[in-house]
Amino acid sequence: MVNARPPRQLRRQTPARRPGHRRTTARGRRLSWKARGILTAVAVVVGALAWAVLARALAPASNTSATRFDAIIVLGSPADSDGNPTPKQLARVSEGVHEYERGVAPRLIFSGGAVRNHFAEAQVMERAAEARGIPPSAIFVETEARDTIQNACYATRIMKTHGWRSAEVISSAAHLPRAGMIFSHMPLEWRMDAAPPLAPKTVFDQDVNILIETLKTVHYLIYSSWVERCEP
Repeated sequence: MVNARPPRQLRRQTPARRPGHRRTTARGRRLSWKARGILTAVAVVVGALAWAVLARALAPASNTSATRFDAIIVLGSPADSDGNPTPKQLARVSEGVHEYERGVAPRLIFSGGAVRNHFAEAQVMERAAEARGIPPSAIFVETEARDTIQNACYATRIMKTHGWRSAEVISSAAHLPRAGMIFSHMPLEWRMDAAPPLAPKTVFDQDVNILIETLKTVHYLIYSSWVERCEP
């Protein structure tokens, strides 16, 4: 009797992989990492903007209840390409002159160097103030500052040299929160004062100014306040 051969066990064949299977998986993984990177970057930007908005909302407007000061500090803004004061500059000078004439302080300190062109902001504002009748003896200029940190630091140096200890600080309304953060580190008694614009601004212009200042506040919070050191 012939022994029957046992049936051959059929191997279960796995379907052949398509040539692009691994490539598709790798591409999907790469896209996943890219998506995560984009989401992380968006979260960081949103977080930084939220931090700046909150910091601006909580920024100090003064550290004193005084109404009379040793000096009025007017923060700079670039002149035009011909060396003439811009509307923003004139608004700040006009407010400084107004406060001087009200007797808030007996002197004005204009602060600002030649940042965007070769005209020092402080000197342009000085000429505008003199044209408004302010005597040269009541005007002091600081022509080296290139940003708000240096405005505060160098103007404070002038005040310390003369033994002055208190100041009203004038700038545009959108600029004041960041200026308040910076002046809070100065050894002065101070308060902020917003310079009204010479002409009414549209809602769009106001929003643009606030957005620009918010971005500058982000830069100050995460970079300038740690890197840029200035001892008054």
